[in-house]
Parts: sequence; C-alpha cells; structure tokens
Amino acid sequence: MKYPLILASSSLFRQSLLQKFNLPFDTFSPNVDESALNNETPAQLVKRLSELKARAASKHFSKGLVIGSDQVAVFNEQILGKPHNKHNAVKQLSLFSGHSVTFLTGLCVYDLTSGESKTCIEPFNVTFKTLTDAQISAYCDAEQPYNCAGSFKSEGLGICLFEKLTGDDPNSLIGLPLIKLSQLLAEFGLDVLSAQSNTPLS
Repeated sequence: MKYPLILASSSLFRQSLLQKFNLPFDTFSPNVDESALNNETPAQLVKRLSELKARAASKHFSKGLVIGSDQVAVFNEQILGKPHNKHNAVKQLSLFSGHSVTFLTGLCVYDLTSGESKTCIEPFNVTFKTLTDAQISAYCDAEQPYNCAGSFKSEGLGICLFEKLTGDDPNSLIGLPLIKLSQLLAEFGLDVLSAQSNTPLS
C-alpha cells in the first residue's frame, strides 16, 4: 500500500471500526491535553484536538497517513466530557433522560510526508429514553462507561438507553466516522476499495 495508515488512538473501539476497512494500520496513544481553551466552542475543540492527536504521530513515525479523532457530548450548549467515575456518569445520564444530546466528532487525516491535513466535524444526535434511577445505576454497573463521552457505549448495552438516533454515520457515535474517513483518505489518494486488490479479504 502506498501510504501506511496510523491510528492516533488507544481505543479498542476505534481500532475495531478501522479494521472494517480491511487495511493494515499501526496505532499509538497520543498524549495531549484535552482541556478546552477559553471561549472555545465544542466544534472548535474537537477539530483542534483531532488535529493535535494526528500531528503527535510525528514523534513516533516518519511517513504515513495519520487518523486523529476526538468526540464531545453537547447538552444545552455545554460541553460534557468523560465522566471518569460512576457518580459523574449517573449525573450525566440523569441529565440526558428524556432529552436529546448532540455528539460532535472531529476527524483529521494528516500526511506525515507533506505536512498537509484535512479535517471535518461529524454531528450525531441521540434521543434518550426516560430512564429511572435504577436503570441508570444498573447500566453504569454493567458497562462502566466512565471513559466514554456521554457515559455510554452505544456498541454495547448502551443502545438500550436510546429512543432514537439521528445522523449520517452511526460509527461516529463510537468515535470514528467511517464514511467521512473514507472520503478524506481518497482525497490523499488512498481509495479504500481499490486498495483491497493488495489486501486479502478476511
């Protein structure tokens, strides 16, 4: 393959999504400060962090196309980060109960050789069921979604929290919008389908 692929994430869920492209790739864990800047909008935040994560690859690799991604939940125009513990997860899910939440995923593809990057922001809306305290507590104990924006894992039991999903690419809810990613890679000359001729199908 002309361009080695590099995923700037230690997330097993993002790695699993990228495997759908049936192309070899390397991974690394970018060590970046994910704090929002003063007066930074949610869209500006995920765009900046996805770029920052992708560009961090230059410390580890000399060539390739690097994929960086970042996601935040937005409720009542407020950025809600990862809960990190059950108390905060319960608080977030209680807040979301019966309401809609927007998830913004920033996506960046960075060419280590040329220094060129392309970015986009993928929105996805989630409408939550009206949830009881017992349901929220049971879910948190079962799946422990403490490192996930929005306090849920939609690829698992978290799907039972929802009433409706609205958006172009459900993969973006897990953290890697594959439709947009395939388009960005094509702009760099990597057509995922054409590349299959050199990659055994699994």
